[in-house]
Amino acid sequence: MIRYMIRLVLIASAFYFIFPMIHGIQFHGNFLHALGAGILFAFLGWVVESLAIAISAIVTIGTLGVALLVLIPAWVLGFWLLPAVALRYVADIMPATLSFTGWEPAIWGGLIMLCIGIVTGSNVHKQVIKIPADGSPAVVSQ
Repeated sequence: MIRYMIRLVLIASAFYFIFPMIHGIQFHGNFLHALGAGILFAFLGWVVESLAIAISAIVTIGTLGVALLVLIPAWVLGFWLLPAVALRYVADIMPATLSFTGWEPAIWGGLIMLCIGIVTGSNVHKQVIKIPADGSPAVVSQ
């Protein structure tokens, strides 16, 4: 929970302090508006990522896996665009607070958000130590 609060404060700080320094991004509001934009960005980032995964899964199943020849390189080369799309949606929902002059500033802002996400990301693969009752050696699984 603390990690998510730190991430939210860093995202709000990016909205409030860093984005106004990038040519093409305008943020109008106080830090409370930045917190609201950060919460909305986190939610919309989750929605955009979930939709991208769902569409990829449907296309992969529909083509019996042949689409993976296109989807895997697209994910590797385009994963950094998802935060930019989420930022553009935030700007569409909060036009008085956040605006972009084009896709290039949105991509730069998305890269900043991606870096914040990487730095504050949690370890999804936590190790679990299973100790059998029969006295055999412990097994570590991920």
